[in-house]
Amino acid sequence: MKKFRGIYLKNDNEITLLREAGRIVAAILEELRIQVAPGVTTMEFENLALDLCEKYKVKPAFKGYLGYPFALCCSVNEEVVHGFPSGRVLVEGDLVSFDMGVVYKGFYGDSALTVPVGRVDARAEELLSVTRTSLFEGIDQAKLGNDLYDISRAVQKYVEGRGFSVVRRFVGHGIGKHLHEKPEVPNFAPPGASRVPLQPGMVLAIEPMVTAGGPEVEVLSDKWTAVTKDRSLSAHFEHTVAVTKHGPVILSVRD
Repeated sequence: MKKFRGIYLKNDNEITLLREAGRIVAAILEELRIQVAPGVTTMEFENLALDLCEKYKVKPAFKGYLGYPFALCCSVNEEVVHGFPSGRVLVEGDLVSFDMGVVYKGFYGDSALTVPVGRVDARAEELLSVTRTSLFEGIDQAKLGNDLYDISRAVQKYVEGRGFSVVRRFVGHGIGKHLHEKPEVPNFAPPGASRVPLQPGMVLAIEPMVTAGGPEVEVLSDKWTAVTKDRSLSAHFEHTVAVTKHGPVILSVRD
């Protein structure tokens, strides 16, 4: 496997395996999405995710990773990332985020989305729209001739231009035979960062985490669940994307 500045560059065969891992993650997330409704507990999504991993004959990537105890990260409202599935019952107006990863033939798939529970208010709808669109603004910049931080700047500009904030404590990442590889992919332009020219074969998990209030977060006593410090709503969307000579290719889609 070739490297560029410590970043693994994937060949066509490896990207094919990553695409299949991503396809399975996308299928699992879609099954979770259609089950979202008031009255459902977040643990029900964990159980469904485990059943689907068994169905697709893949290993859940997060379970046991650095001690994380679940297959699924399930975060509600002010929970930004790494929320624990539990007996919490979803209610009308909530936002629930699912972050899911699998291992397929030694390669990782990773993707996330945020789903409204029933009807949500206008601010929550706008937060969802802005976060989702900012992901695609970032993906559009994942092309040869650009720098890694062109992705970051595109996300930040779109989000902040609409009155929302990007979380800085957590970032996207490279992905391949490991869940987290170099480089980090922040959703903001780090001051003074060295340029990282995008290369064919880079595979990046791009994942804007956006809040309706300020960007600061804190981690709860479970040592995993990150919440907005001001307890404002948060949303999270993520795709795994390959940088190719033909432009960015989203790997975490069903077809």
